[in-house]
Amino acid sequence: MLSFFRRLIHSKAGLVITFGVLAVIALAFAAGDVTGLGHGGGSVTGDNVASVGNEKIGAAELRERTQRELDSFRQQQPGLDMVQFVTQGGLDGTLERVINQVALQEFGQDQGMVVSKAAVDAQIAAIPAFQGPDGKFSPTAYQRLLAERRLTDAGIRSDITRDIMAQQIVAPQIGASQVARAVALPYASLLLEKRQGSIAFVPDSAGDTGPAPTEAEVAAFYNRNRARYMVPERRVVRYALVTPAAIKDKAVPTEAEIAAAYKAQAARYAGGEKRTVSQVIVADQKAAQALVAKVKGGMPIADAARAAGLEPATLTVDKAGLAAQSSTEIANAAFGATQGSVLGPLKAPLGFAVLRVDAITQEKGRPLAEARAEIVPALTQQKTQAALVAVQDALNEAIGNNATFAELVSDQKLTAQTTPALAANGSDPENAAFKPAPEILPVLSAAFQAEQGDDPQLVQTAQDGSFAVVALDRVVPAAPRPLAQVRDTVTRDFRLERAHVAARKIAAAVLSAAQKGTPLEQAVRAADSNLPAVKPLRASRAQLFANRAGAPPALTLLFSMVQGSVRVIEAPQQGGWMVVKLEQVQKADAKNSPGVIAAVRQDLARSAGREYVQQLTRAIRNEVGVKKNDGVIASVRAQLLGQENGQP
Repeated sequence: MLSFFRRLIHSKAGLVITFGVLAVIALAFAAGDVTGLGHGGGSVTGDNVASVGNEKIGAAELRERTQRELDSFRQQQPGLDMVQFVTQGGLDGTLERVINQVALQEFGQDQGMVVSKAAVDAQIAAIPAFQGPDGKFSPTAYQRLLAERRLTDAGIRSDITRDIMAQQIVAPQIGASQVARAVALPYASLLLEKRQGSIAFVPDSAGDTGPAPTEAEVAAFYNRNRARYMVPERRVVRYALVTPAAIKDKAVPTEAEIAAAYKAQAARYAGGEKRTVSQVIVADQKAAQALVAKVKGGMPIADAARAAGLEPATLTVDKAGLAAQSSTEIANAAFGATQGSVLGPLKAPLGFAVLRVDAITQEKGRPLAEARAEIVPALTQQKTQAALVAVQDALNEAIGNNATFAELVSDQKLTAQTTPALAANGSDPENAAFKPAPEILPVLSAAFQAEQGDDPQLVQTAQDGSFAVVALDRVVPAAPRPLAQVRDTVTRDFRLERAHVAARKIAAAVLSAAQKGTPLEQAVRAADSNLPAVKPLRASRAQLFANRAGAPPALTLLFSMVQGSVRVIEAPQQGGWMVVKLEQVQKADAKNSPGVIAAVRQDLARSAGREYVQQLTRAIRNEVGVKKNDGVIASVRAQLLGQENGQP
């Protein structure tokens, strides 16, 4: 069925985390989302996670691809670490994408399709990261980025070849977006369907927590639930700040520089006559003459201009300034007239000008002593920015010459600092009171995108031009806190889980009675008289999509049940259990609801092309043959999670 229908039937917030397609170097896979096409069956031996036709996908390639995709996601989610990425489906999604690309390439080659070297060269040359200052492909930039990312030219070309081949195969399916009214009608009718039922809630507080757990029980619970007590990946970062305040000694303007700046702006400080004029530009000369007549007749120039659909401009300028904004002729006329004079029409660059001289002022010239208070701050800012750029250029050149962090700091006489082991959000899990300085967050963002052994990098830390030299010192992998540190929390969680299990037994008793025909309210009272009262549950299927965060689990369950059936479902956040009974289903027919049909057709059209791509890719995988080595995949997963031999 179409993905739209699957969303109608199985929508559940947080059920699946979908990872979009990310190529190695930000190459977009034009087919869009060609992921999630799980394909079981078969096995493959050796250090390969899968075989696709005649191609093998090695464990090393899968690890490398997973790391690259994590690095890409970190640009939007700096706090994401490998453990979170893998547990949320990142490893599985990466493997599926690699299998899909290899399968499409194998299929294309079997059909005689080829990707020329020129096509690959063109793709590489079009990537902005590989372009120089002139906008053209730079072999130097290309080789530098390959070295930084630990990539090879052959690997890049292989990835691009796969992408182009996949585009050639699936691109025709993407544009398929026509959905007939007859196809949309059943789905539209489903949206209008209404259901009615009842829901009973069994909170965890109804369950017995039992006696205090033994040390063995606490230890066993901790080992089963280590992920609950996980400290996220942290990084220790060395950095040195370069701020305007740090280079203020280099930014003090000399007396000679102040005098030169004053001389360069002599006209500005010389004083002289300035005039305030109201000016209206009129496209037609006759209209301009009419405007002049109205103003000379006593109408304010602003009123006369607005009556003609125009807006006057008020300028306070010297003669040179007015000439620069209009023309020499207009400036001569304005500065040759008396205050209150109305001038025009005068030929202007974009029509005819009508002016009124509103005021005439004589400004006194300012000597250097008076202008100094204005010149010095401006010069200081200019010199500060120049000094920052000079330091930045020197650091960049040194980094290009493989200078170490210590050498960079020493050469520029900077003050090095080292952070504690911090998470990507700037927190210190070992010190809840720690508050990162503002510059720490951009420093950490860069550090979490770096790998051990990477060259130092420069990172902007503030809008005033401040930046930092950043080097990754070490990575502290994600790991659970020792049991000794979290024993009280583990004990509490153990007892909560015990109560949760006990509450499940109560819910099971209610379910069993209700399934045998006992009214739900009576079944609840028989199980535990202190349980909350049964509540009605009514909704239309369209309400499943009213909340963008997802429909409540009980409501979703209601629309996946058979009339008269009773089901039990866990309450959100393990707060207890819900027993849901579907009592009535009211079918609907959308024939007389053209708006609903039109909306459904539009929604289906958006997903039709992607659905065709998914089905085509699945068929191609079946055609070329895909076998997975679950053991090697499990080993890769364990390695990425920091587990030895696949065990926590």
